[in-house]
Amino acid sequence: MTKMADNSSSVEIVEGCRLPVLRKNQEHEDEWPLAEILSVKEVSGRKLYYVHYIDFNKRLDEWVTTERLDMKKLQFPKKDAKTPTKNGLSGSRPSSPEGGREREREREREREREREVKRKVEPAPVAPQVPPVTPVPSLPSSAEATQAAVFPAVRETPTFKSREDHELTTQNGNARRLIPAPPGRKRKANCGGTDEMIKVLQYNKPQSASVFLPPPEDSQDSSDGIPSAPRMTGSLVSDRSHDDIVTRMKNIECIELGRHRLKPWYFSPYPQELTSLPILYLCEFCLKYLKSLKCLQRHLTKCNLRHPPGNEIYRKGTISFFEIDGRKNKNYSQNLCLLAKCFLDHKTLYYDTDPFLFYVMTEYDSKGFHIVGYFSKEKESTEDYNVACILTLPPYQRRGYGKLLIEFSYELSKVEGKTGTPEKPLSDLGLLSYRSYWSQTILEILMDLKPDNGERPQITINEISEITSVKKEDVISTLQYLNLINYYKGQYILTLSEDIVEGHERAMQKRHLRIDPKCLHFTPKDWSKRGKW
Repeated sequence: MTKMADNSSSVEIVEGCRLPVLRKNQEHEDEWPLAEILSVKEVSGRKLYYVHYIDFNKRLDEWVTTERLDMKKLQFPKKDAKTPTKNGLSGSRPSSPEGGREREREREREREREREVKRKVEPAPVAPQVPPVTPVPSLPSSAEATQAAVFPAVRETPTFKSREDHELTTQNGNARRLIPAPPGRKRKANCGGTDEMIKVLQYNKPQSASVFLPPPEDSQDSSDGIPSAPRMTGSLVSDRSHDDIVTRMKNIECIELGRHRLKPWYFSPYPQELTSLPILYLCEFCLKYLKSLKCLQRHLTKCNLRHPPGNEIYRKGTISFFEIDGRKNKNYSQNLCLLAKCFLDHKTLYYDTDPFLFYVMTEYDSKGFHIVGYFSKEKESTEDYNVACILTLPPYQRRGYGKLLIEFSYELSKVEGKTGTPEKPLSDLGLLSYRSYWSQTILEILMDLKPDNGERPQITINEISEITSVKKEDVISTLQYLNLINYYKGQYILTLSEDIVEGHERAMQKRHLRIDPKCLHFTPKDWSKRGKW
């Protein structure tokens, strides 16, 4: 290590350099991942380097000393590909201006050629080609499966020629929904409707043979629930084209919120004069930010709030939910967004909070209602979003509060009579929470299906969606993620293995926090009438 430090004295490390940096992994073992130098500063005659670990989440970025740098593998930035300071994606290295202009000219020439062809040629309809038949793995015979209950038949007319063509079988008494056949697979019948019946089978052994089916073509999500490309139509989706070195670096060292001290993960646009403080103090009830403990104490003598502003619409035990209107409580909403941005990287901060509602979850004790987490949603969403941003504060993570927030958002959707989906893209932790919630919710329905007249249980995707208020695309992607969908003899079949059933039962035993719909006092408003705002 000393040798590395000696070498660094003769070599100047600049922004954009890449080299291995020493850090501790989750097992507290030393590792040397490749990192990029984002900034350099000198404190008390000692140089510090702000590093981003390549292929690691930005929340792990940190200031390191020279002793943790492996100078032997130092990579200098290319002269024509420096790390962008503006208008570049984080971590990207744009090419030289000359190369960019040349590609732009080439694209313009290509567009001109396309326009010329369109003017000369009248487009004619082309018959779609039918791909060859793809073999499908076979499933165990019906003798190996136990029969499960039949779910009530669908209300809409299926597109299949006969009942036999569109029934799906599910394992463990769970119902399956019919999903469009993927391209490249030839079918005798048209299997595209979400109202097709699905049979549920339960096998004594885990089912290994399966066929993945893609969601509908207009779905924004890939089969594993991750968007194929970030969706920029959402209200709070961050436009990463405006990233620069400043916003890529954490600017707040520590936040004191009530009895907790939080280490921020990401940049948040608090006032510049507060970013140099060792600790930023927040009032835990109104979330106002203050520069010192003395200022906080003086503020608490004047702050009358002991709970978030707005209406308490849910209370059970010590858990409460408050509905805050972003227009009526603008200061609180903006302070909440500033705090949330410290832990959310994929969302941007809008100071115009008028179009949003904020649902804050709190825990009550003798001192008041303490914020645990929150989610926001648009008053009017054209894309069926029921969540814009969602966050459980770090001190309360891994305790079931994340799923409780998600469950509450869907309970609101049920009262509104709508299906909903979270705004994309989800953060890594958000995606894990939603996958887990969707999986448990859908499996809970499938396993509750009862046999009817000895028939296997049946259900459609639409029915699952109506029961749970989970959007159909999310139901499909979850079934694919769980590897439950199979195609056998012209039918889509849901197979629930013993491993899946046992894993689900173990997970539900640990899930103690649940939303009680009887404790929800919520009346949805018609926000299309601007007078309601």
